[in-house]
Amino acid sequence: MPREVKEDAKYAVVAAVQLPNVSDAEFEASLTELRELAKTLGYQVVRTFTQKRGGFDTTAYLGVGKRQEISHFVNYLADNEDVEDAEDAEDAELLDSPSALDIEVLLVDHEISPSQARNLEKDVGCEVMDRTMVILEIFHRNARSRAARAQVEIARLGYMAPRLREAAKLAGPQGRQRSGTGGRGAGESHTELDRRKVRDRIAELQKEIVVMEAERKTQRARRLGRQSLAGVTLVGYTNAGKSTLMRALTGSEVLVANKLFATLDTTVRTLYPECVPRVLVSDTVGFIKNLPHGLVASFKSTLDEALDASLLLHVIDASDDGFERQLEVTDTVLSEIGAHELPRIRVFNKIDHVGDETAQAEHTAALQAKYPGCVVMSACRADDVAALHAVIVSFFQRDLVESELFLPWSAQQLRAEIYANCEVLSERADEQGAFFQVRAEADTLQSLSERFAALG
Repeated sequence: MPREVKEDAKYAVVAAVQLPNVSDAEFEASLTELRELAKTLGYQVVRTFTQKRGGFDTTAYLGVGKRQEISHFVNYLADNEDVEDAEDAEDAELLDSPSALDIEVLLVDHEISPSQARNLEKDVGCEVMDRTMVILEIFHRNARSRAARAQVEIARLGYMAPRLREAAKLAGPQGRQRSGTGGRGAGESHTELDRRKVRDRIAELQKEIVVMEAERKTQRARRLGRQSLAGVTLVGYTNAGKSTLMRALTGSEVLVANKLFATLDTTVRTLYPECVPRVLVSDTVGFIKNLPHGLVASFKSTLDEALDASLLLHVIDASDDGFERQLEVTDTVLSEIGAHELPRIRVFNKIDHVGDETAQAEHTAALQAKYPGCVVMSACRADDVAALHAVIVSFFQRDLVESELFLPWSAQQLRAEIYANCEVLSERADEQGAFFQVRAEADTLQSLSERFAALG
């Protein structure tokens, strides 16, 4: 009897080559990550094929034998629809797997050349997507803001440009045209025309991004000019729990999903409960191992939100066995965008996912010993969030000074401004007006004092 297949299901297989300098733990962690990326795209990975080699096959990434094995898996049931009894263990496994029509794509855990992708696709009998293309597709689907969409399109166009040459090879002589109209010069091929259009489109998008960056800087300057604000930015590996922590710290409704790259656009909210100075919290796109260089460059303006911060909260998934590798990836990307010198607090999140209370306590002690000054917590625990809130407030209040402000009765409409910019410790009054014992930034106190003195 034919096996029933879940309707509308999308299935994929994964393949990877393990090079001699890659440990088993690192190799498996990368494969797990690729399977999670596939999940974000809506695919169920039904089998993973691996191969140890001294280097990638120059023609099709994988060796001939492994390509035949994958092809057999992908196409077996299509050629044996009436088979009811498997002849061996391998065939039995195939009969329990999705049919060839169900397996839509082979996902490769490296970036491969256009010719390698074309040859591999021809050999295995299904579409091939390398790791870079998977990430680009996720970014393309999830980008919401005008800036993020433009940045993603630049990265995608940069990735596709060299693949136009490979497409031209498949087209053969038809890809070459004699002189013609419509903007194509003498002897210019369809491929050359397409590549010129890609270059023009990238240039157009880059100009748009420059304009958007100028607008963003103007808005930021206005925002900072209205009142004294401090900035803290959440950074870290994708799916470390940044958005959950963002929601907990600000009391806002932001997207929280158990998917890689659920957040692409920078979100800015006010720390809640509010404090003096008022603190803005920003959530940023997550980092990932082997993030395509084009995306790092294209998303620099998005990640630049981190450069405007006074404090970085580096959020790390404490429950992930590979957190040290993820920590290193984030450190590398921050260094690339020039944010590595900013003050930083390491926040080990998801401690509630680590075994029982005893295991959590032991893991917490080990992390605090290895990373002095870190915060170990769960964004789902109110007490933990309150403790982190206190750490943030303490950081921004470390340079506050105490002073007394006098506000005459004729200017009591300015009381709200004092409470908005200062922490009011006490208040007393006489027949002349009100006296406020406050704590605030020195510049803020000087500005308010000069204004109030002019009123007197």
